[in-house]
Amino acid sequence: MEKGVVISGFGGQGVMLAGELLAETGKEEGKFVTFLPSYGPEMRGGTANCHVIISDEEIASPIIDHPEAAIILNLPSLDKYEPLMKEDGLIIINKSIVPKEVKRTDVKILQVKAQEVARDLGNEKTMNLILLAAYVEIEKPVSIEGLKKALRTFLTGRKETLIEVNEKAINKGIEIAREFLGVK
Repeated sequence: MEKGVVISGFGGQGVMLAGELLAETGKEEGKFVTFLPSYGPEMRGGTANCHVIISDEEIASPIIDHPEAAIILNLPSLDKYEPLMKEDGLIIINKSIVPKEVKRTDVKILQVKAQEVARDLGNEKTMNLILLAAYVEIEKPVSIEGLKKALRTFLTGRKETLIEVNEKAINKGIEIAREFLGVK
C-alpha cells in the first residue's frame, strides 16, 4: 500500500499542520513516510502546499507529480492540481472559498463548505482537519485513532485547549466522508 496526497492552500489555513499530522500518524503506525512542504513567497497569505506519502515499503521520491488525492483549500490550488490529478483520483475541496466547479469527469470530487462547518463547531480554523479526516476516512492511509493521537502530540501547552474542538472537527470529517461514500 502506498498513498500520496497533496494538501494545498493559502498560508495560515493549516496546510502544514494537516500534512504534519498525517505524516506523524503514519510514522507512529510504523509506516514509511515522506513530508515535503513548499511555501510561496509569503508564508501567511501566500500559497503553501505539502506532499505526504505513506507506504508499507520504502518510498522512492517525496514528490507527487500526478496526485491520486488532493485536499484543496483555495482556488489557485485547484487551478494548479486539477490538471495533474491521476484518473480516478480524489479531490477534496473547501467549497467555502473555491467557487469554481471541477471540469474533469474522471476524478471523484468531495466538496465541503468546510469553513461554515468549522464555524458551526466553534472554531473556523479547524476546517483543515475536517477535510483531512474526510481524506483519511475515504482513503485509509492511517487510522483515525492514530490521527487523534498525533493531534495530542502537536497541540501541547497553551494549544492543549484546542484538542476538543479539533477532535470534533475530525469526527465531522468522518461523518462527511461516510455520507460521501454512502456508509452509515
